[in-house]
Amino acid sequence: MNKCLFHFLFSEYKFYINLMKEKIKLKKKVIIDCDPGIDDSLALILALNSPEIEVIGITTVSGNVKADQGARNVLKVLKLMKREDIPVYIGEEVPLERDLITAQDTHGEDGLGETNYQQADVEINYGGVDFILEKAINGNVSLIALGPLTNLAKAIEKDLEAFNMINEIVSMGGAFKSHGNCSQVAEFNYWVDPHGVKEVFDKSKVPFSMVGLDVTREIVLTPNLIELIKQIGGDVANFIVDITRFYVDFHWNQERTLGCVINDPLAVAYFIDRSICEGFTSYLDIVVDGIAVGQTLVDVGNFYRKEHNGRILTKVDSKRFMKMFLERIFPDSKKNIEIVFNNPKYGVN
Repeated sequence: MNKCLFHFLFSEYKFYINLMKEKIKLKKKVIIDCDPGIDDSLALILALNSPEIEVIGITTVSGNVKADQGARNVLKVLKLMKREDIPVYIGEEVPLERDLITAQDTHGEDGLGETNYQQADVEINYGGVDFILEKAINGNVSLIALGPLTNLAKAIEKDLEAFNMINEIVSMGGAFKSHGNCSQVAEFNYWVDPHGVKEVFDKSKVPFSMVGLDVTREIVLTPNLIELIKQIGGDVANFIVDITRFYVDFHWNQERTLGCVINDPLAVAYFIDRSICEGFTSYLDIVVDGIAVGQTLVDVGNFYRKEHNGRILTKVDSKRFMKMFLERIFPDSKKNIEIVFNNPKYGVN
């Protein structure tokens, strides 16, 4: 081989290796703490199709369904995505103080719209809280929390110093100016375990972002978008169409919404790309009992005179989010997605 050609090829090879190393280095390690749940499952699919993040484990908590059912649903998603290598840990099965109330009226008895998909034949582990703390101690890990914050609160109770080694927390939950979705004032995740939320607000020193109903209510999987997914076809598309059918019916019966609000994927999208949402920092508190239980208190008037402990998201570019969501999950269909998004008659604003 010509010496010049050899040196050229060798330098190209080194460049490629260094580039791959940089890409690997840029990946953010995350644990996803969730209660699947239809929209949790969509969030997992988005996360597993996002090259910026490395999902090093998934923990479940009781919320939409009980924690053990949630773990079974995680395994169904992992089987679908051919990612059974990711460990799954069952966490806390009841809130800190309140009785557990699930959302199976919203997500179906199995949590996935009563579709009864088969789960992967993979072992489910117990000890979600210990797993979170172990990875926190190892360093360089963040948490995306898509359900009640019970696992996080228990981790704080067990080892606050280790917990505070987590890089950051992005939590889908709460509401600022928006009305609630399980009472007039409360968002479901924070309503299920307000004492757990308070533990996190009061004791955690980890940077915290609240992806609440003010922004997630703007994320609607409309009938046109569901039809687009159906037309794209394939196992993942069929799974999404199947599990959202129950969700769509619930939204129509409950609030006359056509389509369904998919809250949780926005938390994943925001973790990846901060420019997709706007917000501000403030001191956060929560009501733990009485008629307003679960209501998030955002101290915009600085009445508490306390250090800010969270970032509250207030605006979202919903079209940009939905395009990101669909193009990442269906990368081979970008052209068709673009056609639909650019046609005003389909109502994608």
